[in-house]
Amino acid sequence: MTRILFLGDIVGRPGLELVKSALPGIRAERAIDCVIANAENVSGGSGCLPAAYRQLRAAGVDLVTLGDHVYKKAEIIEILRTDERICRPANLPPEAPGRGYALAPLATGVPVAVISLLGRTYMRAVDCPFHAFDRLLPELPANCLVVVDMHAEATADKYLMAHHVKGRVAAVFGTHTHVPTADEQILPPGTAFQCDVGMCGPHDSILGRRIDRVLHHTLTAMPTPFEVAEGDVRLNGAIVEVDSANRATRIERWRSKSAGSV
Repeated sequence: MTRILFLGDIVGRPGLELVKSALPGIRAERAIDCVIANAENVSGGSGCLPAAYRQLRAAGVDLVTLGDHVYKKAEIIEILRTDERICRPANLPPEAPGRGYALAPLATGVPVAVISLLGRTYMRAVDCPFHAFDRLLPELPANCLVVVDMHAEATADKYLMAHHVKGRVAAVFGTHTHVPTADEQILPPGTAFQCDVGMCGPHDSILGRRIDRVLHHTLTAMPTPFEVAEGDVRLNGAIVEVDSANRATRIERWRSKSAGSV
């Protein structure tokens, strides 16, 4: 049995610091074999700098996904080109720098891959995520344990992707909306699904950003920097157990809080 922890969007320095401090203990306590994290908001709330990526890897994150803010920090592009542990959304144009999946071996030698995909409803214009998945899957090793990060606004996009790939991957986890959903389930014949796993960051906020800044912009329409908030820092994600046939047998909606949080 393989146990995977998937962490939702890591937001800013508060989210990064809690991952760094808490993850080693969580891996040991829950006997986690592989950690996957979405880090598209880790640097200042938008994008991922190389230093933040290296800190996540050092803390015990095995595979890193990005989303619609993938190129907000241009410094990450060279790492996207050269490092197989981090990936961009696979349904960006083929000329976009980076891989559509990230790959790492388990201690048993079995490879784990995560495929990143963007939804198309209320999102930037991108290629079809369903066809992108179908093109990419044959490129993976035959015995690969596959997880999908479906980075989308619409719940329908996430549910449709889960049904499109069920039986072909171990899990589909939704990201991007930063709010965990209470719909964790196992789709026959063994694909775990949660529509959104939430975020890792300050929950005394508007999706990780300072409430006063977002409210001021909403009420006045004036340009306002949406700075990352700091209060009530939590980790949100999901833990899935996968059998030797790479089928999910259990999924758990999961949360951890910092020592100073209420």
